[in-house]
Amino acid sequence: MEMQSEFLRGSLDTIVLGFLREKDSYGYEICRKAKERCHGEYELKETSLYGTFHRLESHGWIESYWGSESQGGRRKYYRITEAGIEVYHQNLINWEFAKRIIDTLLSGE
Repeated sequence: MEMQSEFLRGSLDTIVLGFLREKDSYGYEICRKAKERCHGEYELKETSLYGTFHRLESHGWIESYWGSESQGGRRKYYRITEAGIEVYHQNLINWEFAKRIIDTLLSGE
């Protein structure tokens, strides 16, 4: 669904930071995990993901490194930084606030 993808795109930084809080990862693995967790209802596009990696890294919220070739090819991995963890937690607070406000506005109360 196009509207759903557009709506979720604004939360992509937080989604990626959340995956990287769990463990260091690379692009394809994050796309695969996102699809699995959503039971196929949402598919993260690798092109969007790499733009997100670049933006997060430029802010110092993630770092990249090359994995070993023994893992089936040389992959670029990403890990979250302490600053990224702080941003992730702040984004969760902002999300909960926005969700509460939107729920209130849409309920008509």
